[in-house]
Amino acid sequence: MSLLADPRVRARWDEPSALAGMSVGALAAHLARQVVLVPVALAGPVGDAEPVGVDEHYARSAWIGRDVEDEANVAIARTARDEGAAGPDATLARVADTLAGLRAGLAAEPADRRVRPPWVTWSLTLDDFLLTRMLEIAVHVDDLAVSVDAPTPELPVEVTEPVLALLTRLAARRHGAVAVLRTLSRRERAPETISAL
Repeated sequence: MSLLADPRVRARWDEPSALAGMSVGALAAHLARQVVLVPVALAGPVGDAEPVGVDEHYARSAWIGRDVEDEANVAIARTARDEGAAGPDATLARVADTLAGLRAGLAAEPADRRVRPPWVTWSLTLDDFLLTRMLEIAVHVDDLAVSVDAPTPELPVEVTEPVLALLTRLAARRHGAVAVLRTLSRRERAPETISAL
């Protein structure tokens, strides 16, 4: 999350980001939110239903494959804009405070502990929920870096390997395994996109 403290982010806070309809500050706040949501989900109600797998979570998610004017994406952008209005110092402080609390308590949680993200009606295992946050962080770190002409930070392999595996599965489900195979191996036969999200 060191990119959030980059002076280029602060300097361009109110400028448009690489994501349509979001300023750099809104995008930074959305990135920060991925960390802040972890203790929110840990503290929230879970319900009695069995958790769904991470692939099923994305199959049920209303924003997947929708354009920026879709209601789900408009709500995400509105929340990001509202949180970004607090400014870079408040955003950084939120992430630092949250990380300090998570370092102490997260390791003690069992991996099969259930959590329910507050924006859905189903639960996930804690490991699967954390994978969804890693995916969001990996994608939006790149979005933010591109937005301020900064190099995209290298993420640890413990993040990139499961995120890339998940994105590959989601892309194959959305576009078919052949499209993903061709895109990864045969440029001349690759489809225009295999976007997973």
